[in-house]
Amino acid sequence: MHDSILTYAKSRYLWISIVLCVVSIALYVWHDPAVAPNGGTWLGYTLGTIAALLIVWLMLFGIRKRSYATNMGTTRGWLSAHIYLGTSLILITLLHCGFQFGWNLHTFALVLMLIVIFSGFFGVYAYLRYPTLMTRNRESATRDAMLEEIGEIDQNALNLADGIAPEIHAVVLRSIENTKLGGGVMTQLRARDGSDIAIAKIRSAMEQRETQLGPAPAPMQAGQTMLLMVDFLAGRADDKQAEALRKLIDMLSRKRSLATRVARDIQYQAIMEIWLYIHVPLSVTLLAALIGHIVSVFFYW
Repeated sequence: MHDSILTYAKSRYLWISIVLCVVSIALYVWHDPAVAPNGGTWLGYTLGTIAALLIVWLMLFGIRKRSYATNMGTTRGWLSAHIYLGTSLILITLLHCGFQFGWNLHTFALVLMLIVIFSGFFGVYAYLRYPTLMTRNRESATRDAMLEEIGEIDQNALNLADGIAPEIHAVVLRSIENTKLGGGVMTQLRARDGSDIAIAKIRSAMEQRETQLGPAPAPMQAGQTMLLMVDFLAGRADDKQAEALRKLIDMLSRKRSLATRVARDIQYQAIMEIWLYIHVPLSVTLLAALIGHIVSVFFYW
């Protein structure tokens, strides 16, 4: 059975986190200070120290996953502990401050910590979901292999279009020029390849025109590409050109499918990478806020 990061070592770190939370709650209920519960009592200092040490230890995961020659546990084990112990920080920190908040550095550090933790929840979701979607989307092919096939299709389509008509060659060339995979952040997240969106509808339009079941579909964006091919096939093409055009349509449809899969593959990877560009800087900012919190407590409180 596959052992995921959430069930690593029979959910060892889940149980450790549960025990830590239960003990913290029991101490909080048993503790009876002369004042309202807050971070300045002995329990507040104890829980605050545990929370601070946990935050520092969680930050070390970034170092551990880049340390390949080490005997300090597996990366999967560290990640499992990172998830569960990081989640337990929510309760431990709230008990540490006695659920008292204000417009100050201490509450800012708390809010920042919650943002980091909840962004981590999205990271867990992304890394459990998107690798599977990427594997399914690639259909046993690598991204490089799909890009190479797209390049071969482009070259073959141009060669085939040369033997049909200059206007068909121009249409294929425009489709190639409009195929832009990757690009900026928003382009990657939208998973659009930029090729002629009418190509996917050429086959149905051709069938309607040839069988005279009705008018060709109304052109969408770049719709003139579709109508030009269909009109040429229905009106001016001889048998040899018609067969070549049908092959060309099959090529362009295959290319469209590949380009869509590549764009989606880039989208999945971009989501996982962009998340890190948010989570890591927030974590570093949290560490700075934590240091400010500790310094202000011991020297200015």
